[in-house]
Amino acid sequence: MTSKEIRQSFLEFFRTRGHEIVPSAPVIPHGDKTLLFTNAGMNQFKDVFLGEGSRSYTRAADTQKVIRVSGKHNDLEEVGHDTYHHTFFEMLGNWSFGDYGKKEAIGWAWELLTVEWKLDKSRLYTTVYESDEESFELWRDVTDIDPAHILRFGAKDNFWEMGDTGPCGPCSEIHYDHTPDKSGGSLVNSGSPDVIEIWNLVFIQYNRDADGSLTELPMKHVDTGMGFERICAVLQGKKSNYDTDVFAPYFNWIIEREPITGMAFAGVDEDMLIAARVVADHIRTLVAAIADGALPGNDGRGYVLRRILRRAVLYGRKLGFRYPFLHNLARIVALEMGHEFPEMLDQLSSVRKVIKAEEESFRLTLDRGLQYFEEIAASMEETESPSISGEDAFKLYDTYGFPIDLTQVIAKERGLNVDVEKFESLLAGQRERSRADRSGKHIAIAISENISVSEEVTTFVGYPDYEKKPIQENIEISEARLIALNGNRLYVDQTPFYAESGGQVGDTGFVFLGGATVGRRYEVTDVKKDGTVFAHVLEFGQFPPSEAVTEVRDLRVDRPRRLDVTRNHSATHLMHAALRKVLGEHVHQAGSLVNENHLRFDFSHYQKVTAEELSEIEIIVNEKIREALPQTPNLRNIPFEEAKEMGALMFFGDKYGARVNVVQFGSFSTEFCGGTHVANTAEIGLFKFTSESSIASGVRRVEAVTGRGIERWLHEQEAKHATLSREYEALEAEKQKLEKELTRLRLESRREEMKHLAMAGRRIDGTSVSIVTTEIIVGDAEEFKSLGEMLREVLPPRTAAVLGAKLAADKVSLIAMVTDDLIKEKKLQAGKLIGRIAEIVGGKGGGRPQFAQAGGREPERLGEALASAEKIVRESISQ
Repeated sequence: MTSKEIRQSFLEFFRTRGHEIVPSAPVIPHGDKTLLFTNAGMNQFKDVFLGEGSRSYTRAADTQKVIRVSGKHNDLEEVGHDTYHHTFFEMLGNWSFGDYGKKEAIGWAWELLTVEWKLDKSRLYTTVYESDEESFELWRDVTDIDPAHILRFGAKDNFWEMGDTGPCGPCSEIHYDHTPDKSGGSLVNSGSPDVIEIWNLVFIQYNRDADGSLTELPMKHVDTGMGFERICAVLQGKKSNYDTDVFAPYFNWIIEREPITGMAFAGVDEDMLIAARVVADHIRTLVAAIADGALPGNDGRGYVLRRILRRAVLYGRKLGFRYPFLHNLARIVALEMGHEFPEMLDQLSSVRKVIKAEEESFRLTLDRGLQYFEEIAASMEETESPSISGEDAFKLYDTYGFPIDLTQVIAKERGLNVDVEKFESLLAGQRERSRADRSGKHIAIAISENISVSEEVTTFVGYPDYEKKPIQENIEISEARLIALNGNRLYVDQTPFYAESGGQVGDTGFVFLGGATVGRRYEVTDVKKDGTVFAHVLEFGQFPPSEAVTEVRDLRVDRPRRLDVTRNHSATHLMHAALRKVLGEHVHQAGSLVNENHLRFDFSHYQKVTAEELSEIEIIVNEKIREALPQTPNLRNIPFEEAKEMGALMFFGDKYGARVNVVQFGSFSTEFCGGTHVANTAEIGLFKFTSESSIASGVRRVEAVTGRGIERWLHEQEAKHATLSREYEALEAEKQKLEKELTRLRLESRREEMKHLAMAGRRIDGTSVSIVTTEIIVGDAEEFKSLGEMLREVLPPRTAAVLGAKLAADKVSLIAMVTDDLIKEKKLQAGKLIGRIAEIVGGKGGGRPQFAQAGGREPERLGEALASAEKIVRESISQ
């Protein structure tokens, strides 16, 4: 069977037994802060096991994408060195939610393995929890397994727990014996690759209480998981997962592109095989994670991906890849797995861009880092117990981008240890300094001091009721019950004022405080959450003691400001959807600010957003504004599962309660959000980006304006334009002034040149007349004319002069000058003289008797024209 047939066979087997075939959950566990990555098939059903959620079905089966590179499930170091560990793999699974129990789970597992797939029964072993008699008896009675192959183990191997408390239960594992003589019974659970676990059946039947005791669950569940790559190896007769058709396409691609690697494969070079396995494994992890919205980064899940990518680059280097290659190998992942996980094909373009950008960035420092490592290693050749110091390991990390595990890999190959403890100490120190630096840049605002409001709750009643109250009406309530007045912090039981949350700033407005000794209106300058109550920050001044206030009334929000904030918040949702549409679904929010003046949005993206992309996003947002999309009503305080089914955007690290608020505009944007929003996108008016920048590795920031903010922005732009225009005009005037002065200075510097030229005239034979002819170099026609005039001023008596200059590749200029005495005595005129000379260069000209100009289109004949001047003058004065 091929791997595709095996996967389909598993799903079909359980489909015919009443199971709902569900899609794989993303490898990014949205809404679960306890996990960096989805590490088991049960993750998407965790809420069911905890009794917090339910499904429309009671039986399910799927193939789940799984990544195990962190926490107790961390297979990174084993990858490539053994034959069955992976950072990414598929987990085939079937579940019962209070439906069938151990009997069906055990019976079906045996039926699939031995009847459907016809595995050799004598090679199968099963393990049960040491005190789970029920499972032992079911294996013995329901199946025909050799009873000697039913083995008992303790809690370490055969009791599953979700955590220190919560759902748990015994499990039963199925192992396959690869030994040639089927003698592997003693190797079960030993970690030997000769006998390997292929399927785990978990029976969730207890709850672990805080005191450690076990209580029977009223509803029992079955949770099973089978390693897809492992069962493929068994069914295809391979001892190594990497020898199956699951991995063959990656090895074939590597061999085709690097002949040296191909020769190494043929010679079974162990180092090359390990490197190829690592690359094949890691590229699958990267594509799966990035396609589901993760990005390489400097912390958390992003840093794990960056480590994996850099490991792949290093091992790829061993295979001969001294250039970026992983983004091309990513295509093979999408082609091989996209039929089962379509997001890999849908997001392939974005995935390849992310991987290529990350790989190129690392390669900028990789060679220098390896050179530094070699220098360190060379200095230890005579050392008795060679070890890379924590300081050197930290420099490799901090300067050259080498994760510590990458340094360990290289060091191990050279027989070197690494002082990881010192490295971790230096890293912790750096992080502490960074935190201290960040905290020094912010001033914390203490809201509640010497006040206990733990039992109180402020109810927000400031959401507009668009059906009953027009948007133009005031946002206010007539009265509220005072909880406390602490300095300038007012706490009440209900309020129309929105408290700063989710990136949206708090409302401002006014409130009236009354009592026997007090009675005045106060300005509310901000509102912040303090646990379950809202702190209304009042204008600074003199405040009465809390006990003196007997009434709180006329709580009125600054409506125009609220509407400006609301427009910006709704526009943020439209922009977020447009960003994901244009840039890719890897884009997700990394921070935001929504106030009355503008919106700011930080998001994950691997490169600068181009002007073309910003323009496209802007066009989409404004199209959605013009479409007047209504906000879907009645989506506040709805069940979390209902929101998920609607397709509301969820992101890693966000915590969602059992009931949530959702904001939806048509089919274009659906997000979890508790902020205030427009009833219809047309109310936003217009959307305009004002900036785009980088704020961290892999995080971009855009800012934009809407509604009245655009009016302010346009006025600002007009003012800037007017200022720039005035500055330009002033600069232009100054430029012209400087140019004139420069021309004057340049001409003045050539005055002596003209004097020497005037005195260098030659006598025309048989006459008393002198002539000056020459080609001069000038910057433009104006300078040429000015030099001609300067020359005429210093010409000696009875002199004619002709100057030529090439002003362009196809343009020549001429000037003729005649002194007044020649004009009077010999009737020689500059205008007539220049006319005859200009004909030679294909032009014509004329002017006064004293000074005349001409132009021509044959600059290559300028020398001939100047040479003709003497003859023409002689002829003219002899007439």
